[in-house]
Amino acid sequence: MKEYDVIAIGTGSVMHVIDGMINRDPETQAAVIDKDEAGGICMTRGCIPSKILLYPAEVIRTVERAGLFGIEVKVEKVDFAQVMGRMRSIIDADIARVERGLTESKNIDYYHEEAHFVEPYTMEVAGETIRSDLIFLGAGSEPIIPPIEGLEEVGYLTSDSFLHITELPQTAAVIGGGFIAAEYGHFLAAMGSEVTILGRNPQFLPQEEPEISVLAKRELGKHMTILTNHEVRAAREGGGNKQLVAVDRDSGEERTVTADEILVAAGRGPTTHRLHPEEGGIKTDDRGWIVVDEHLQTSQPNVYALGDALGRHHFKHTANYEATVAYYNAVLKHETHPDYHAIPHAVFTYPEVAGAGMREKEAVAEYGEDKVGIGFYRYEDAAKGEAMGVKDYFVKIILERETYSILGAHIIGPQASVLIQEVINLMYTEDRSALPILNGMHIHPALSEIVERSLWTILTPAQYQHVLHEHGLSAG
Repeated sequence: MKEYDVIAIGTGSVMHVIDGMINRDPETQAAVIDKDEAGGICMTRGCIPSKILLYPAEVIRTVERAGLFGIEVKVEKVDFAQVMGRMRSIIDADIARVERGLTESKNIDYYHEEAHFVEPYTMEVAGETIRSDLIFLGAGSEPIIPPIEGLEEVGYLTSDSFLHITELPQTAAVIGGGFIAAEYGHFLAAMGSEVTILGRNPQFLPQEEPEISVLAKRELGKHMTILTNHEVRAAREGGGNKQLVAVDRDSGEERTVTADEILVAAGRGPTTHRLHPEEGGIKTDDRGWIVVDEHLQTSQPNVYALGDALGRHHFKHTANYEATVAYYNAVLKHETHPDYHAIPHAVFTYPEVAGAGMREKEAVAEYGEDKVGIGFYRYEDAAKGEAMGVKDYFVKIILERETYSILGAHIIGPQASVLIQEVINLMYTEDRSALPILNGMHIHPALSEIVERSLWTILTPAQYQHVLHEHGLSAG
């Protein structure tokens, strides 16, 4: 049996902990284990490769709007194989760099293998038994495949396997209505596919504010078909194509969607069963996610978990943050706990969507309608938005009226993921006050003015709904 100072499962965010330990003590000996490509989900098959693909899609949509500004230009051809090849070459180079760092480190034994617990603090990997009194589990997640009759026989892609295709499907059916479905649907449609999205939830992008989801569906719906409240019941071959049979969950009406390819984008589930956590004395919940306490420690002392393995927030920035919390608790022995009150997210579609903190309904439920205020401003009402020729996109900031404390922020429109950062940073201050946005000088004319102006008038929830209705943005 080989003893280590630390064992890490995964080569994503958990490496922040390992790197910190090695920098603190150059004699640290670590076992780093990853059955998949080195670098973690985000880098190898998640946020990084998808954003490399989504940028060309954004360029295409931008070019298509050029006529609005008197510019005669059109997309003559899209070399799909080149778009995919560029992404793969970038990602493969990154994977090679991470692998090189792992294999050449004198502090790390890198196991590109699957591992599992055989008893507490003891694991089996590549025919060896290894042990450590300190273990970090960054086991990641994997695509959820819904139990659809005939799906396995017909064949399908996931967000993982999609990254290896080289030929554009002329028609594509996407199962799912969340951010993965929205992003890949947008990409395929921009590349030239005829796309149909089938979401089981009545609301497209269900994690967003209803009015943002309605607007996103309307705009993306100009380039694809988006069916909400449709449950896919069966898949089959038909006429040389693949067919999905979906049922409207309200009316019961059956609908058949035919496509060259099916992409399953129904969310991500745990991989922890591969670790045999029960042998390590590590509890999981009824779905298989690892259970941790307020310090990210599992039911087994000195075994910590972070990132996707917790099943909480499937974002790289959250996993990085949790790695820092775990490092403070496990290594520095400085007790701290994660604060999830303002976790930001973005959906890189066209239009872009971003959010952080509470949604309006949650804020009203917790604080009461009379104590909640809403700031709202449309892009087109600011000089830069007018110059860009955009319409109906907006910034929404939710406040506690008495303290001006920011409870949440939600944006749909160009650069939403950038604009929201000004708000997020304030949400991590002690009083979370929105006043610095008003007091700070904003460049004119720039999109950042829309964030500032959203706070010029604070509306009650009722007034806000009236304004939405007035501008034709109401979800009701």
